[in-house]
Amino acid sequence: MNSLQIIVCVKQVPDPEGPVDAFQVDPNKKKVIPIGIPPLINPFDENALEAALRIKDCYGAKVIVISMGEKLAQPVLKKALAAGADDLILLMDPCFKDIDSWSTAYVLSRAIKKMEKYDLILTGRQASDWDFGVTGLFIAEMLQIPAINLARKVEIKDGNVWVEKLCDDGYEIVKAPMPVLITVSNELGELRYTSVRSLQSANKRLVTIYRANDIDLDFQNLTTRKIHNLFLFNDKRQCKFIEGESLQEKGEKLALAMKTDGII
Repeated sequence: MNSLQIIVCVKQVPDPEGPVDAFQVDPNKKKVIPIGIPPLINPFDENALEAALRIKDCYGAKVIVISMGEKLAQPVLKKALAAGADDLILLMDPCFKDIDSWSTAYVLSRAIKKMEKYDLILTGRQASDWDFGVTGLFIAEMLQIPAINLARKVEIKDGNVWVEKLCDDGYEIVKAPMPVLITVSNELGELRYTSVRSLQSANKRLVTIYRANDIDLDFQNLTTRKIHNLFLFNDKRQCKFIEGESLQEKGEKLALAMKTDGII
C-alpha cells in the first residue's frame, strides 16, 4: 500500500470543562465570553487525531492537521505535532471571524483542494462550543467525496476504509473507497499522552500559515453567524410542599397544582 495522506481538521475552543460561572453572557453583543478559560483543541477533534495516528502507526501515513480561525494560539495547536502529526497548517484571517458552519467548511475545503493529494479526511463529530456537528459533512459535500459520520473505529483494508459507525442500538460496519471524510466520535478513545519533552520539541517546529488570499476564496461565500437572541438561563426554582391527610389526597392536590402551573 502506498503511503496514505490523512488530513485532520481541528478547532480551537475554550476549555469545555471550565467552571460554569467563568462563562459570561453579553446579551448586547450576543457573545459568550470565557473569563480565565484557556483555549484547547476541541476534544472530539482530538479523537479524530487519535484515529489518524493509529492508522499512521499501522501504515506509515502522513498526518496533516488544519485549523481555521481569526486568531489561533500556536502553542495550543502544536499539541497535535507533539502527539505525532507531521505538519500543521493554520488558516488565519480577520475575515474568518464569527463565520457560520457552511462558510467554515468552505474555507477548509478550499485549503484541502490546495493540497496535491489526500486519501482520508477526519474531523470530530462536533465542536464543544456550538455543538452543530455539520461542518465535516459540509466539507465532504463541497469536495464531492463520500462521508461517514459518528465513527467509533476506523481501519484500512485492501485500499478501502472500514468504519464502525454508531447507531441507536449499537453500530454498523460501513465500507467506503478513498478519498473519504469521516467524523469521529469520542467512543474511539482519547488522544494519546504527550510528554513535556515532545511539547517542547513541537513548540520549536515551524507551521504553515495561510491567509484568505492564499487559498483562492470567493469572499461572497463567507457568511457571518447570525444570533437572534442570547441570554443567560434563569434556573431559580420555587419549592412547593403538597399537604394532605392521605396519599390519595396528596396525589390529587399534586395533579391539580401541576395543572394550574401548566406542567400538565
